[in-house]
Amino acid sequence: MMNSETRITVIGGGLAGPEAAWQAAERGVKVTLYEMRPSRPTPAHKSARLGEVVCSNSLKSDQPGSAPYLLKEELRRGGSLLISVAHETSVPAGAALAVDRERFAEEVTRRIEAHPNIEVVREEVRSLPESGPVVIATGPLTSPALSEEIARLTGSTALYFYDAISPIVDAETINQEIVFRAARYGKGGDDYINCPMNEEEYARFYDALVAAESVPLHEFEQTMYFEACLPIEELARRGRDTLRFGPMKPVGLKDPRTGRMPYAAVQLRQENLLADSYNLVGFQNHLKFGEQKRVLRLIPGLEEAEFVRLGQIHRNTFICAPRVLTETLQMRAWPRVLFAGQISGVEGYIESMATGFMAGVHAAALARGQSPVPPPRCTAMGGLTNYIANADPKNFQPMNITFALLPPLEESERRRVRRKADRRKLQVELALKDFEEWRAKYLSNKSAYGVRKKG
Repeated sequence: MMNSETRITVIGGGLAGPEAAWQAAERGVKVTLYEMRPSRPTPAHKSARLGEVVCSNSLKSDQPGSAPYLLKEELRRGGSLLISVAHETSVPAGAALAVDRERFAEEVTRRIEAHPNIEVVREEVRSLPESGPVVIATGPLTSPALSEEIARLTGSTALYFYDAISPIVDAETINQEIVFRAARYGKGGDDYINCPMNEEEYARFYDALVAAESVPLHEFEQTMYFEACLPIEELARRGRDTLRFGPMKPVGLKDPRTGRMPYAAVQLRQENLLADSYNLVGFQNHLKFGEQKRVLRLIPGLEEAEFVRLGQIHRNTFICAPRVLTETLQMRAWPRVLFAGQISGVEGYIESMATGFMAGVHAAALARGQSPVPPPRCTAMGGLTNYIANADPKNFQPMNITFALLPPLEESERRRVRRKADRRKLQVELALKDFEEWRAKYLSNKSAYGVRKKG
């Protein structure tokens, strides 16, 4: 039986790993957190800091009544380290929560390294320790050696898909005479820069985009894009107007120079507190760098743009969670091993933080010889873990938090509450009520989390 002296091993210093380490450490358990950077770099990370945010600085909507808001609110109420740091390092982003990526990573690193119960070890883990709870939170860029170890544990080869990173443009090189500031439908003020296009400009951009040369993949690599993060050139190939109904939709925007909605629009989101760089929203791609510059400079307002970072493509690794995990993120075959973050079968930054949060408190329970208790099914955290543990394994794909993962309202409530927005609000209220009850019972007393095992 494990006890309070049992040390927890957390592998991975992205978003899930530090959150898991913090939650376990806050419960008085000693933690060793392994991160292979800088001795072994990845294709996407630029530094050795913990909590480095790679693809975008947006942590999605924080609009009350939305599913992303619900997940963030549960993290806030549960005492999440990373969501707290996110608010401290936030930048303007309308109704969304976005962070200054460098300040965010710096602060996460500082707090983790300063915690008396956490030891940070900078080396690659090639095999799992033989005893004690282990949280695998190596993210979408798991090293080949550890991938083989995970494949051995899970009994199958690791699944993978390809995810693309959006470009970032230098703010000083944006033509302010062409662009305008606004958020869709006026929500959140004028936090976004918008590049308007007429029909002729859109046609020219579209033709150049679909004809541009992409970075070739190796012959042995199979392309499996996550549907919610498709490269923009892949979206464009689905139809000439696909972009106008996707990342370039003009709905909810009005160009103050014409008083009309543009034919299409590209939105730029502030990347940091200094407002010296902007992210092209939804413009993840894997075009060759020279091609990217040529095509992106066809966007009105970006004719002379200088790019702080160009789009890239990188491998994302994840397990087929329904075959492997329980709702407490433990392996069915090896209960002392837990998974968290994108490798566990969730998609998104907040989702990774949430699984890290849960893995940390569950691992702490295991270290004390207790049985972990998952969050209620009605909550956002419970909905996520229910999905990854019980989805159809034949068609399993990573998921963001959505209301589709929560139980539907009772029919009587659906008849009583007619408007969709009001139903969503009610779902959030019910979820938070259940979360508060779970938190009060299992999280408030950090030294007594879990259910004591018999015997």
